[in-house]
Amino acid sequence: MGKMFGTDGVRGVANGDLTPELAFQLGRAGAWVLTQGKSSRRERPLIVIGRDTRISGDMLEAAMVAGFTSVGIDVARLGIVPTPAVAYLTRHLEADAGVMISASHNPVPDNGIKFFTSDGFKLPDETEAEIEALVTATLRGSGDIPRPVGEGVGRAREYTKATEDYVNLLIQTVNHRLDGMRIVVDCANGAAFEVAPEVLTRLGAEVVAINTGSSGKDINVNCGSTYPQVLQAAVKEYGADVGIAHDGDGDRVIAVDEQGQIVNGDGILAICAIELMSRGQLAKNTIAATVYSNLGLKKAIEKHGGKLVVTPNGDRYVLEAMLQQGLDLGGEQSGHIIFLRHNTTGDGVLTALQLLAAVKGRNQPLSQLAQVLTPFPQLLQNISVRDKRWEDREVICRTIEQAEAMLGTEGRIYVRASGTEPVIRVMGESSDEDLLREAVDMISRVIKAELGADR
Repeated sequence: MGKMFGTDGVRGVANGDLTPELAFQLGRAGAWVLTQGKSSRRERPLIVIGRDTRISGDMLEAAMVAGFTSVGIDVARLGIVPTPAVAYLTRHLEADAGVMISASHNPVPDNGIKFFTSDGFKLPDETEAEIEALVTATLRGSGDIPRPVGEGVGRAREYTKATEDYVNLLIQTVNHRLDGMRIVVDCANGAAFEVAPEVLTRLGAEVVAINTGSSGKDINVNCGSTYPQVLQAAVKEYGADVGIAHDGDGDRVIAVDEQGQIVNGDGILAICAIELMSRGQLAKNTIAATVYSNLGLKKAIEKHGGKLVVTPNGDRYVLEAMLQQGLDLGGEQSGHIIFLRHNTTGDGVLTALQLLAAVKGRNQPLSQLAQVLTPFPQLLQNISVRDKRWEDREVICRTIEQAEAMLGTEGRIYVRASGTEPVIRVMGESSDEDLLREAVDMISRVIKAELGADR
C-alpha cells in the first residue's frame, strides 16, 4: 500500500483509489487517534464533518460517519460548507476533531479527506503517520480499535446552523460595509456557493453570483479560481467594481479588478499586508509566503517597511512558519491565504472580505491598489530527467551559483525536483528579462546534459 496522506490530506479518485471501505477505516483510525475514545468537554467525543458539492461526497461522508460512530464517537454533519468553515466550527462547537471531504481545486472524479485537530489546525505529519499506521495494521488484521456495542455506539445528527455561524464569523472580521459596490463572485460550483453570495449581500454589496451549482457534476469545471477567464468576462459584462473567484472547497480566492485584470494571491497579500501595516495591525510587520511567490511581493513589502519570510512550497509550511515566528498573515500565489487572527487555515471568503474592505476603506479602485506590487518577469522550465537527484551533481550546483550571481539582488533562481513526475523544474525571476532567460537556459542545458531522460 502506498502512502495515504499527501500534502493536504488523503486524495484520490473517489470509488477508485479513495474507496468507501478506505474512508470507513480512515474514519475509525482517525477518530481513535484524535480522541482516544475520550472527550474532555462532554460525555462522549464529538467530530464535525463537512463536504463540498462533489457527487461522491455523500458516499464518502456516509462511510466516514459509520467509521466514527463505530468507535463510539458522536458526529455533527455540517452539510456543504467551505473547508475553513469546518476549521472554525470545530473550535466553535468545541468538537474533538473536524473532517472535510473535498479535493479542493481537483477535477470532479477526485475527492479527499482532510482532518482537523480540536483547535482547528490541519494535522501535523506525525499524527497523520499514526492514523495511517493504524489503518494499515487494521487492513492487515492486526489493528486494535475498540468496537463498542449497545449504548456505546455513536450517534450522528445534522447541525443546521453551520452556514449561519460561519457567515456571522466572516462579517465580524471587517469594519467596512460594502454598500455601493457591485461584485461578481464565481463560486466554482463548489462549497462556497451559498456562503460567498450571502455574506457579500449582508454587507450591502450588489452581488452577481455565477457558477453556483450544487449538483457536484461540474465543480471546478471551466470556472473558479483555476479558470479566471470566466470571471474576467463577467466583470466587464456587468460593469462590476471587483470580481472574486473561489475554488471548489472555498479555501482560495483570486480577484479581478474593474478593468478585468487578474490580481492573484501575491497581489492580494501585498494589498492586505500593506493595509494592516498602515494601521499597526500586522504582527511584526512580517508575512510568510512560499518560494513560488513573485520577488515583486518581497520588494513591495520591504518598500513599506515590512519583511517577508520565505517558506517551502505548500500551505502547511506557510502555517508552520507563521506559528513558529508569531505571524498572523501568510499565503500562496494560488490565493490560499491565512489570516491567523481570524481562522486557522486558508480562507477564500474571509480573504476576499479583507481585500474588499481595503478597497472600500481606501476609496480606491482595485486596479489602483494593485499597483503596490510590480511583478518581476518569471520563467519556468521543466526538464525531463532519468534521475531527479540534481543536488549530487557538482556541475549543476556550480552552474546554479553562477546563474544566481548573474542575476544578483534583482533576481533569483529556484530549482526543485517534481514530487510526482520525472522532471526537474527551474524557475527564475529577474527585472532583466534577457538576463533571466540566459540564466535559466544555462541551468537547463547543464541539467539536461547531466541527467536528461534522452541521454
